[in-house]
Amino acid sequence: MISIVFPGQGSQKLGMGYDLYNKYEFVKKIFKKADEIIGYKLSDIILNGPQEKLNQTIYTQPAIYLVGYTIYEVLKNETNFFDNKIKYFAGHSLGEYTALTSSNSITFEQGLILLKNRGEAMQSAVPLGEGGMLAVLGADINEIKIILEENSNKFKCYIANDNSKGQIILSGKIKELNKFSELLKEKKIKNVKLPVSAPFHCELMRDATLKMEKIINDQTFNDPAFEVVSNVTSEQYKNIDEIKQLLIKQIESPVRWRESIEYMILNGTDTFVEIGPGKVLSGLIKRINKEVKVLNIDTLEDIQGINK
Repeated sequence: MISIVFPGQGSQKLGMGYDLYNKYEFVKKIFKKADEIIGYKLSDIILNGPQEKLNQTIYTQPAIYLVGYTIYEVLKNETNFFDNKIKYFAGHSLGEYTALTSSNSITFEQGLILLKNRGEAMQSAVPLGEGGMLAVLGADINEIKIILEENSNKFKCYIANDNSKGQIILSGKIKELNKFSELLKEKKIKNVKLPVSAPFHCELMRDATLKMEKIINDQTFNDPAFEVVSNVTSEQYKNIDEIKQLLIKQIESPVRWRESIEYMILNGTDTFVEIGPGKVLSGLIKRINKEVKVLNIDTLEDIQGINK
């Protein structure tokens, strides 16, 4: 069975969605509608940049959501892809909002406004340039937990994403991450600073949680038309109240992506389709389980290949 996944921050790239924008009039209308809803030229930032601006979370979050949703709509309107039975929808961090929109739990407008507010709340929680994220490659999550625990008196960093076997993402203040990075280098553990503008999915986002709690609770959600898997629990949502509670909790909670993929496989998924810019999730899934089939739908060429 097929499950659909949507990417989060780190997948953004300048000009994403341009080939679809150039090909389909209804895509231009979706981009124009997004600009009107959000109150600024989001489409211009996506198509023309600069990249530094696109990388700021206040723009990254609605931008990735818009492009992922647009690709999904093109698939739905221009191909026979959805003749297939879909088992689960899931998304990495902000991608969970794209999953909820695509499964009709929230509207396109709701998702865009929620992510506009989420991006602003998360960016303001920690001053720009003060916090960040670090990818740790080739290490086991338990090994990283031990290192953090043994050095808790030297620096404070947080596990933000358990992405796959051998890829753990940490959040923290830049100074703390730099200390942790140096220690990892001493231990011959590869690590890379990520192009994000805040330390997501950790307790430093507390102010963002408080702001988003009221905004999310004031929204009316619907029961999803498909089963949607939560980042927080790595299991499918049980009801609307739980969707709201876990979206609020998600802001400070680690993304349990590896466990989410394992859950979907255990419950019948044998094919994953990543819808959105880049191939980040496709790569992670292949590292989690080499037996499942993984497809990526990002470009017009990818979409045109569906009906062949």
